[in-house]
Amino acid sequence: MKLNKYIAVILMLLTATVASAQITFEAKVSKKRLGINERLRIDFEMNKDGDNFNPPDFNNFTVVGGPNQAVSNSWINGKRSYSKTYSYFLSPKRVGTFTINQAVIDIDGEVYKTTPVAITVTSAVESPKDGNNADYIASENIHLVAEVSKEKPYLNEAITVVYKLYVSPDTGVSNWREISSPKFSDFWSQNIDIRQLTVQNGVYKGENYRYVVLRKTVLYPQKTGELEIEPLSLDITVEVPTNRRDIFGGRLMQQAHRTVSAGKRTINVKALPEQGKPADFTGAVGDFNFKVSTTKSALNATESLQAKVEVSGSGNLKLFQLPKLNLPSSLEVYEPEHAENVRTNLNGMQGEISDTYTIVPQFKGKYPIPNIAFSYFDLKTESYKSINSNEIIIDVLQGPTSQASNQDITAAGSDKQRVVLNSNQFAFIKTDTDLVSTKPSHFFKSAGFWAALLMPFLAIPLVIVFKKKKEKRDADVFGNKIRKADKLAKKYLSEAKKALGTKEAFYVALEKALHNYLKATLHMETSEMSKVKIQDYLHKGQVSQEAISNFMLILKNCELARYTPITQVEMEQDYERAASTISQIDKEIK
Repeated sequence: MKLNKYIAVILMLLTATVASAQITFEAKVSKKRLGINERLRIDFEMNKDGDNFNPPDFNNFTVVGGPNQAVSNSWINGKRSYSKTYSYFLSPKRVGTFTINQAVIDIDGEVYKTTPVAITVTSAVESPKDGNNADYIASENIHLVAEVSKEKPYLNEAITVVYKLYVSPDTGVSNWREISSPKFSDFWSQNIDIRQLTVQNGVYKGENYRYVVLRKTVLYPQKTGELEIEPLSLDITVEVPTNRRDIFGGRLMQQAHRTVSAGKRTINVKALPEQGKPADFTGAVGDFNFKVSTTKSALNATESLQAKVEVSGSGNLKLFQLPKLNLPSSLEVYEPEHAENVRTNLNGMQGEISDTYTIVPQFKGKYPIPNIAFSYFDLKTESYKSINSNEIIIDVLQGPTSQASNQDITAAGSDKQRVVLNSNQFAFIKTDTDLVSTKPSHFFKSAGFWAALLMPFLAIPLVIVFKKKKEKRDADVFGNKIRKADKLAKKYLSEAKKALGTKEAFYVALEKALHNYLKATLHMETSEMSKVKIQDYLHKGQVSQEAISNFMLILKNCELARYTPITQVEMEQDYERAASTISQIDKEIK
């Protein structure tokens, strides 16, 4: 009995502790930095009702509105959600940094206090706005930023530009579209694919924000001096909170349109130093390895081998020339085949490039492939480096002897030898043929003559059958309507089908296709395409509720796809659903 009593007491203490741990009481401000001619909004929010709310003394501020009280109480999946907020609107009295002290409230017999908040008040701003205005909140809470990895790179040094869209925690984004895209003049550029947009937490100008990386681009400057990166501009539909509540106490949101731009960025590109620059330098910048290799070191005359000149590592691999081989003149050499195996990420280009020469010796002897040098600018040490390949001896074991062959082993730079052509210049061309002689023939009274004569008479029954089938098909009004609807669906969805597999491009094309279909079928303007009006137009066209619901679901998926991960299977399902829905609507609409 006594044991049960202790257990009951322990359970009561644990319950009280858990309940206490779940209670929150915090202060939230609309901004932490404002001009003296602007207003500040502060919300004291709790997740459980309390008594004896005591706001702080708003020293250095004038209360111009409030306290406004809002309560939200709802049940979701059997769980109760409660929120109560006291809101004040403040006007600063002077310039400086001030602290809004703690607010106090009594909840279930316990005293809870908010954390003090520091506010910086600056001199008057040019365009003071009402802190409760939707457009002003959107302009203050949405920011597009271009983050550049390095503002003073060397010529041909990789830099990255990452475009981030910052959104404050209390604000939402329902849609956006690009108004202008940067062209990156005077840069070699490559975009890095972003498979899906991921919302992350970060800090913007000292305040907590959520952000999404919209675009990543790698740039290699091709000129020295000041180069401009053109801005990326977006038109964004922003969801901002209002002071109004729904019947369940939830805060209502208001839409506002906001145009944001990352702004121009200026990059000051430094020239590569002239001091110590090798004569054979062709513009390679980075960290590289260099080698020359051959597929064979011994072979017979008229056989072939390949010599590969290869550079690997990280740097501007696609933007410089490989050094050329210097070969004895008695070796038959073909134009090199250039190959690139280069991948680009935020660190720049990485991989290897090569030139492969096909070499055919004509005479017996030993032939040197002299060593060659490759020079590059090393960004780590900010100096030039040169790498020399090893000399390679090609031993031709069997074949005719040339008077010049004894001189081929001489070092590079000696007198060039006479070029001796291969007597069999077509050794690698297939000369065996299977020729068939032709004799003149007469067309008159031949099989072709009689076929051409009788063909029009044989085609008459086929024309009659085809004409009857066409008349029957034209009379099938319902069938023609179905075929026309299917063809229309394929027409509008063709661009979306091409983009299957690329989430962002696919859903942009799919949404555009749906809007174009509405324009063509219902004669709707883009400005009228709200969810309510679309449903109203479809109802007036006597379209079934099932088709309307499917159409609205696809539009919703297009919006959600920008913020949620989507698989290839889901994209294919949305495409099939869109095609069948457009076809169904076109059959039903009147």
